Order: sequence, then C-alpha cells, then structure tokens
Amino acid sequence: MEVRQLGFRLQELIAESLGLEKDCLKNVLGEQGQHLAVNYYPPCPEPELTYGLPGHTDPNALTILLQDIKVEGLQVLKDGKWLAVKPHPNAFVINIGDQLQALSNGKFKSIWHRAVVNADIPRMSVASFLCPDDNATISAPTTLTNDGSSALYRSFTYAEYYKKFWSRNLDQEHCLELFKN
Repeated sequence: MEVRQLGFRLQELIAESLGLEKDCLKNVLGEQGQHLAVNYYPPCPEPELTYGLPGHTDPNALTILLQDIKVEGLQVLKDGKWLAVKPHPNAFVINIGDQLQALSNGKFKSIWHRAVVNADIPRMSVASFLCPDDNATISAPTTLTNDGSSALYRSFTYAEYYKKFWSRNLDQEHCLELFKN
C-alpha cells in the first residue's frame, strides 16, 4: 500500500513538473492496478549465454523497483551502451513507463533496461507496477500541445497498447513507435 501511494505521489510530481494539475495523470490513468513481480535469478555457469530479461521498456505507467543490494543486475541503455545501475541501500529505482512517455508527449522517457544474470551470485528483485485502467484513453493533454506542437502519439486505450506490447518480441523497436502520429 505504501509503494502504491509513493507511485501516486510521483505521478502528482510529474504532472506538476509538466505544468498540469497534480491529479491530471492519475485522473487520466483511471483506477490503476498494481502488479507485483518478485524475480529470482539463480547463479548461472555461463552468464554470457543468457540474460535474465531482454532489453525492453515497461508498458505500464510507472515501475518502482527494489534491487538486490549485492548485485548490479539491472542495466540501462545509454548512448548505445548497456550500463549497470548500482544498487543503493534503502533506495528504489523508478522507471517511467510507456504510458507516462505518451501522456507527457515525450518529455519523460520510458528507458530501455534489462536484467542480467551473474555466474556466482544469486539475486532477487521486487518490482511494483502501476498500470492504467484498461479503458483509460492515453493521449497527451492539450495543455502540452498549446504551443503549436502536435501530439507525438495518437490516442489509444491501455488495453490496446498492452495487447500490442505483448504480441511482439520485447527487444524489438519501442512499442510506442507503433502509436506515433
């Protein structure tokens, strides 16, 4: 419940940073579901031949991740290179999901990331995902396009996006590309 409230507070802060009313994103996203994933990655004798999870962006609105403090298993793609995200004690990693990228009209980015395995050290991660209501219509608020710029993405429902996201390989092009105007 506390992590869910943290997610809602982060959405308020993101909305305010965009010049929107603080409840704008929460209202657009509707009655958000919360999914929890606990991943266990055992030691792997040949880690170079596998990966924990391929490169992808998150299809949801926001992800709050608690990393295993002993292992740098999360990597993000920056300038064409995979970089390890160093775990910090008592800290969360926050990933902007595809829905917030679309709602912010591209001002916030859903980052490519992956999970890698280690030869000697098992690890766990716990992630909480805030997912829009299936019927939520995802479209950049008009206040973000009042300057004459157009919306980067066409309107779509979360259910439509989610279905398209999982009907393809995770590490293909960014699924939001399929929804560009």
